[in-house]
Amino acid sequence: MPRRQRTLKDAAELEGIGLHSGQDVRVRLEPAPPGTGIVFRRTDLEDGPDIPALPGFLSQSALRTVLRSGPAEVGVVEHLLAACQGLRVDNLLVQVDGPELPGLDGSALPWARALQEARIVEQKEERRVLRVAEPLVVRDAGAALFALPPAEGGGELRIRYVPEYPEGVDARPLEVVLEEEAFLEEIAPARTFVRGEQVQALQEAGYGRGANRENTLILGGEEATPASDWRLEREPTRHKILDLLGDLALLGADLEAEILGVRSGHSLNQELVRSLRARLEAEEMAGEGYEAQYDILDVMRLLPHRYPFLLVDRVIHVDGFRRAVGIKNVTVNEPFFPGHWPERPVMPGVLQLEAMAQLSGFLLQRKLEHTGKLVVLAAIDKVRFRGTVEPGDQLRIEVETLRLNRSRGQVQAQAKVGRRTVAEAVLSFAMVDA
Repeated sequence: MPRRQRTLKDAAELEGIGLHSGQDVRVRLEPAPPGTGIVFRRTDLEDGPDIPALPGFLSQSALRTVLRSGPAEVGVVEHLLAACQGLRVDNLLVQVDGPELPGLDGSALPWARALQEARIVEQKEERRVLRVAEPLVVRDAGAALFALPPAEGGGELRIRYVPEYPEGVDARPLEVVLEEEAFLEEIAPARTFVRGEQVQALQEAGYGRGANRENTLILGGEEATPASDWRLEREPTRHKILDLLGDLALLGADLEAEILGVRSGHSLNQELVRSLRARLEAEEMAGEGYEAQYDILDVMRLLPHRYPFLLVDRVIHVDGFRRAVGIKNVTVNEPFFPGHWPERPVMPGVLQLEAMAQLSGFLLQRKLEHTGKLVVLAAIDKVRFRGTVEPGDQLRIEVETLRLNRSRGQVQAQAKVGRRTVAEAVLSFAMVDA
């Protein structure tokens, strides 16, 4: 059964040194409405976009998890995300004044304690769930990650990890089930680590400027951290599971599955969560397991548009005022086809933009429904057209709120046909009196 979404009752603040940058960083964790998800905001950037913790915002990095939106980037988010995953905190605004979260003690424990001290509370809306029905495998060289259906009757996330370490380091497999108490005791305290032979190369490449013997274990070599100084038995393997949990938090839903990792790291973790997110979106498109759907009458109630200029047929999913997914079924009878390349009908790009703007208006208008204001398109930026839309296609429109206040709103929008992105843009709106 789906559970209720959760956020914080109070805010929490932390400060520390970035593991890689070595710079002082301040972070403020704030409550967020249902459906927001985990969202990062760079307070040191003027008018920088919000960065949702979702696979579409991943930036390529093998050593850490980095999220990016336009000029805004935030790295080493995996320890905080693991704490959110382990304690079931779903909606959170993370304000940070630098490009990297602080490393703290190298584990997820300080983050978990901060979340607990800010008092975790339930919200009314249910949390989405993805139950793995068919096996999914990602591989790279000698490493692999498997996502398997859970045992019959099981509804939890179970992780088994098979590591590979230098000689003399305990490399026995380890298995855990994601439960809050087990996470706090067995996973959250596990610190990050580095192989002894990699230390010099990483430092020369500009990494690890904030690392020390208190927050980072060294495996192998003359400077190796003795096992007697480890916090937990098999601490490095527990940290590998911690990183995996943090990366799986990017799914934006609870996961019911058995995960097997074999010598895997961030790159494979991120490839897996992208594939899982694609499955979740496929279920959304099919309308499976989602009650928050809006038919054409609901759409017309909130939008002033009418045929032939209403370009959203239904809204299949809404997360609060943060995200919406809509559908436009493109038929050969569309009124624009006879005049737009009639020998090879193609949906005009400007109408794809209009469809994205209408769904954005639907999402924002829900918040303004009883205020006497209307949502009006004010600006379009970063427009990209990446493919054609033809008769018979189903246009899937996704919009994410980047900024929203009483007078302005900004939305990241995408239009897709299947998994193929055909158009994207950043849309800005003004809230005007009706």
